[in-house]
Amino acid sequence: MSSLKEIKIRIASVNSTKKITSAMKMVSSAKLHHSQGVIENLLPYEQQLRGILHNFLAANADLETPFAQPRPVRKVAIVAFSSNSGLCGTFNANVIKELAVRIQKYKEEQIDVLLYPIGKKVAEALKKEGYIIEKDFQQLIDKPDYKGAVNLATELMALFESEEVDKVELLYHHFKSSAIQQLLWRDWLPANLSQDGESETDADNYIIEPSPETMLNELLPKVLRLSIYAVLLDTVTSEHAARVLAMQTASDNANELLQELTLQYNKSRQQAITNELLDIIGGR
Repeated sequence: MSSLKEIKIRIASVNSTKKITSAMKMVSSAKLHHSQGVIENLLPYEQQLRGILHNFLAANADLETPFAQPRPVRKVAIVAFSSNSGLCGTFNANVIKELAVRIQKYKEEQIDVLLYPIGKKVAEALKKEGYIIEKDFQQLIDKPDYKGAVNLATELMALFESEEVDKVELLYHHFKSSAIQQLLWRDWLPANLSQDGESETDADNYIIEPSPETMLNELLPKVLRLSIYAVLLDTVTSEHAARVLAMQTASDNANELLQELTLQYNKSRQQAITNELLDIIGGR
């Protein structure tokens, strides 16, 4: 049985850890609240823009754009979103595991893969496995901004338009609730225009100037850029939610351990007192 001094040291250590996890939970809760507000303000605009694009294409079904033309896949660009820091449960581990499976799948199919890690954790995991990554986008996770998302989207669209890649996929966590963050694969390019949103607006009411082609060439890239920004915000919100849940679990475990250690301490203390009394009674 551990001595009273050892148990007191363990109790102090667990209390210290509990204070840290509780503080991290409060910080992550505040960040989660802020991120939820940002993404909730963005979603109506994104949905309306997608609805306009959907109805515009419904009225001009013969229009074509290079960003929606499928072709045989020889090279794929994968954009994987993770966090820059840990202590968020299996958030990063799930991304890394899923990405490794997809890379292996393309390797077996003899399809080349370009990797764009968004976040320090997935970038470090890829480097550790010997993969070559295209660029470092860690700053987008620390400070997500629309300009950074636009730069990334513009680069990916240029690769697709020049046929340097034939497909672009996104791997990210979708925030469903504080307790559920769903890991998703999304085909970003070529764009699936048939599923780009819905709107109650009648498509025949649009008056297009200067031409439908010009409108499509302006609207579709804007929707694509905005979708990258939305995915970035989705990832950051999911990260904070995962960390809140992880820190809550850690705090609960610390409370349980404190109860066990306190009980053990009291038993050991009672046993020590009993032994001293027996020694006194026995005249030792």
